[in-house]
Order: sequence, then structure tokens, then C-alpha cells
Amino acid sequence: MASPRGKQLAQVILQKIANLKDVCNGIDEATASRAPSGRWSPKEILSHLCGPEGTGHLPILTPFLTADTPTIDLRTEDPFFTEARANTSFAQLVRECEQEYQGIARFATELSDEQLGRTAYIPKLKDSPLGDHPTLDGLIAALGEYHLQSHVDHLKEILAELAP
Repeated sequence: MASPRGKQLAQVILQKIANLKDVCNGIDEATASRAPSGRWSPKEILSHLCGPEGTGHLPILTPFLTADTPTIDLRTEDPFFTEARANTSFAQLVRECEQEYQGIARFATELSDEQLGRTAYIPKLKDSPLGDHPTLDGLIAALGEYHLQSHVDHLKEILAELAP
């Protein structure tokens, strides 16, 4: 039976995506492709939020449901910025990012309390507030609330640095 918590997670994710779209509104291609020294460009930030090209982030969530305490390797500092993504318009990257997080939101709404409580071993999260054995609930919340919001804020910082 679907959990009310899954619906709550989905609502937060959809709100954060709406915020991201608002920040991205009106960014032209030239600005989207520029980056301050040592920082990611707006396109790289969106590429990172989309996750690995062709798969996105769902493959890090589904093992919670298919194995007991699976080990999951996160690529936390990877912008996943391929040549194909570099050649994709900024507007299309915004749509891809929206579709990625809409998919995560749909996934969350279908989960039961038992499924949300399942854990995985994620070594990269050892020193995070989640710890290295997060629940699926915790990881979805981290992706949809903290991770998404941190990159919305990151994008705002980059745009301020790129402003004339």
C-alpha cells in the first residue's frame, strides 16, 4: 500500500523542481555554457542534477527494493557532462532535469512504508547526516530536498558571478 510519506516526498520534489525552473527561466545559451573560474557552468549543474546520461538517478534507488542492504556506489562530484549534453540546449536540459525528478517523485508515491524503511550501504555517505546505511526514504529526501536545493542555490551563485 502506498505511503502518505511517499506522496509527501513527491510534493517536495515537485516544488523544488518548480523552483529550479524559475531560476532557469530566461537564461540564454551563452550564459548557460559559461562558468566562473574553477566552477561549473549552469549546463554542468543541470547535467549533474540529471544524473548519468541515459539512466539518471533511479538506478541508485531501485536496488533498495531488489536486494537486502545493497551496496550502492555514488558518483557525488561527477557533473555527468558528456559531449552530447554540452551540445544539448539549456532549455532541453531543464526539461530533462524536470523529467528526471518527476520520475523520482512518481517512484516515491508508489512506495509503502516498509519499502521506504529499507536500507542500503552507501560508503560515500559515511560522513553525511544520512550515514552510510540510509533508508530509501532518507535517500529520496536527500536527493529531492537537500541535493536539488543545494544546486538551485549553486546555480543562483553561478548566475550572480556571471552577471555583467
